[in-house]
Amino acid sequence: MASPIVVGATVGTAALGARYLMRAWQAYKARPVIPRARRFYPGGFEQVMTKREAALILGVREREVLQKIKEAHRRVMVANHPDAGGSDFLASKINEAKEILMKKTSAAGSVF
Repeated sequence: MASPIVVGATVGTAALGARYLMRAWQAYKARPVIPRARRFYPGGFEQVMTKREAALILGVREREVLQKIKEAHRRVMVANHPDAGGSDFLASKINEAKEILMKKTSAAGSVF
């Protein structure tokens, strides 16, 4: 037969372990939920648009197939078109991003 001290220590240890687990579970449930979806670029626009910024605007890689760039441009433009309540400024930046990635414009900042 087990002595009362051993039984009391076992019950106390189990109670403290359960208390710890309950507090850990409450802390886990209270933590802020971070979405697993990819995050968008939080910053503003640069003075002269770079290929990196253009890729971030359209949500593609810097060296992407032209078809993917066109699809991304259409998707972003549908969401931000001025006729649908979007901004003229954003629409111009989206078009500029497409032009830079498709290499239809001259080098940024170039006079020629």
